[in-house]
Amino acid sequence: MTLSPARVPATGVRRLTTTLYGYAFLDDLVLLYPVYALLFADTGLPLWQISSLFALWSVTAVVLEVPSGAWADTVSRRRLLWIGPLLTAAGFTLWVSVPSYGAFALGFVLWGAGGALGSGSLEALVYDELERLGAAERYARVMGRSRAARLLATVVAMGLAGPVLALGGYEAVGAASVLACLLAAVTATRLPEHRAPAEKGSSRWAATLRAGVAEARGDRAVQGALLLVPAVAAVWGALDEYVSLLIRDLGVADATVPYLVLLVWAIVTVGSLFAGPAERLGTRGLAALIAGAALALAVGAGVRTPAGIVLVGLAFAGFQLAEVLADVRLQHRIDDARRATLTSVASLGTELVTVAVFAVYSLLGASLAHSTVFVILAVPYLVTALVLGRGGGARNESPGDRPRTQ
Repeated sequence: MTLSPARVPATGVRRLTTTLYGYAFLDDLVLLYPVYALLFADTGLPLWQISSLFALWSVTAVVLEVPSGAWADTVSRRRLLWIGPLLTAAGFTLWVSVPSYGAFALGFVLWGAGGALGSGSLEALVYDELERLGAAERYARVMGRSRAARLLATVVAMGLAGPVLALGGYEAVGAASVLACLLAAVTATRLPEHRAPAEKGSSRWAATLRAGVAEARGDRAVQGALLLVPAVAAVWGALDEYVSLLIRDLGVADATVPYLVLLVWAIVTVGSLFAGPAERLGTRGLAALIAGAALALAVGAGVRTPAGIVLVGLAFAGFQLAEVLADVRLQHRIDDARRATLTSVASLGTELVTVAVFAVYSLLGASLAHSTVFVILAVPYLVTALVLGRGGGARNESPGDRPRTQ
């Protein structure tokens, strides 16, 4: 039986997306997420050492982000995607087998390195495979669903962590997390990849890195797309760490806090599924989405009631959609040969701005309520929406509007 031309791409897209969603879910099905700070404290680490571990994690990601992206443009991206979870699994194994400051530090370095290998590599692989199948216009919908799978995994991990911890302690939670990482690595080996890696050698890697930086500096459209990613992703990405503190300040019982946190992430997960339809928004439509989410964040945090948390969830969902759309704009504007490199440049910008937001939050939070800090940090989004809206109302360009590498 001969398959029709339409049937072949449909089958290829289905294989890609099914594997991608499974990989994304397993990669974030980490039961250690909600309890690793407790593990550090129970091991006897003081607060300054715990904070230094978080800083080491961020520094590792910052240092490796762009070099790993350039590497992904010269070797098999699929290979990096299965190596990354193995490094993370090794880190988690250290945490629960020899809990100590040194083991935690090395574990965070391994986790940060694993994350850096996947950042840029995954987006580039998915976009190139969809483009090969003539389905690059589905990128926003596919990546939105991929993020929804990750968020769903986080919610599931939050729900399972408590019972597993009660049954088997940190060893059981760690074992479950390691198993998820191993399954993610196995799933990554099933991702399709038809792109031929570039020639080997450090000179090729360095040339790719230089070419990527040159493209970012010489193309104003690429510059704008690169700047938009951290402008959308960084602030809410930092604020989500403080949602539980915002909720607790409402005066609700401590036992209620996890349920309201889950409500926020359930809303964000559902919102991620609308990335496909949202791609039809033009530049001004995207600006309106960001502005609306900023207002929802300010009002939701400012009213200081449990009902306001729903608005915070809707705001986060809006920012998540905008983040996906910002990534789509970037992918449409960059060259295939440097796709992972420039995607990693955008991720580096997000990491740096996120660290800055953490510092600002610490300064403001020393004298202001969490709700007030949330309201203040909604302002940068209004500025981003204003700048973006004044930039024009054209619809986001399609994959065919950019030059292709010969």
